[in-house]
Amino acid sequence: MLVQNEGSDMTKTVEKVELKGQRLFRRGKVRDVYDLGTELLLISTDRISCFDVVLPDCIPHKGEVLTKLSRFWFQYTQDVIANHFVTADLDRFPRELQAYRSLLAGRSMLTRKAKLIPFECVVRGYLSGSGWREYKLSQSVCGIPLPKGLRESDKLPEPLFTPSTKADTGHDENISPESMEKEVGSKTFQALKNASIALYQKANAYAEKKGIIIADTKFEFGFLGEEIILIDEVLTPDSSRFWPLKEYSPEKSQPSFDKQYVRDYLETLDWNKTYPAPKLPADVIEVTSRKYLEICDLLVPGTASTP
Repeated sequence: MLVQNEGSDMTKTVEKVELKGQRLFRRGKVRDVYDLGTELLLISTDRISCFDVVLPDCIPHKGEVLTKLSRFWFQYTQDVIANHFVTADLDRFPRELQAYRSLLAGRSMLTRKAKLIPFECVVRGYLSGSGWREYKLSQSVCGIPLPKGLRESDKLPEPLFTPSTKADTGHDENISPESMEKEVGSKTFQALKNASIALYQKANAYAEKKGIIIADTKFEFGFLGEEIILIDEVLTPDSSRFWPLKEYSPEKSQPSFDKQYVRDYLETLDWNKTYPAPKLPADVIEVTSRKYLEICDLLVPGTASTP
């Protein structure tokens, strides 16, 4: 069953997808995941979370954008590290899912099962967000000392690996690389750090050719047997800050093609960033949807035209 909010083509949204007879593995902040035995079915809904709280409103076409971009990046970066992507071709989905083609089209993929490594591997190429706030107080980011005199949105001397905890509920928390290393061991830590930075560097080089700066992003990894692979989503507007290269100017916050627009709106409210979240105005929803569609079309031209 598709739980859909009614409206015009531009305002219809998918809040959740329920597949009768299929085993729900988990319902995350954005994705509904089904266990198919040897594989998982990942469905990107139009839910949006900010400050780790799922908002009561959905963003039209968001799930389609997340899926299209993740598919592209999984294929583009597979020479850096293997990933869990199997296919998004509905014809290759199991027979029992064929009855749900209209529900799954454009927003789902089959993936290999992996054992989650419960950390978010954040890479920062520019000084922004929580990193900028910490730098102003301590001249460091996640405990990593930085040179004096950096400005908001400055490009960092080199990309920083700044992990955070991964919480199913409540807020993720930034931690020091040393803390993560103690938890996962030196070998795994070094592999995650190296892969994260290499992924960021390759993706950012591509994006810059398309007129986009990837200011920062986060990756998730898991074990497939003894092998570490890239999982979840990758380099989407939910997990990254995308800035237009032509408009880049340090010493201030940057215009962006991601959910920062929603965060900025929420910051103007008297809200303590815990459940329940406030509703979004129609204009914020519309602008956010267009930002998601635009960044998808800029990075992967021709993939994000509005139905």
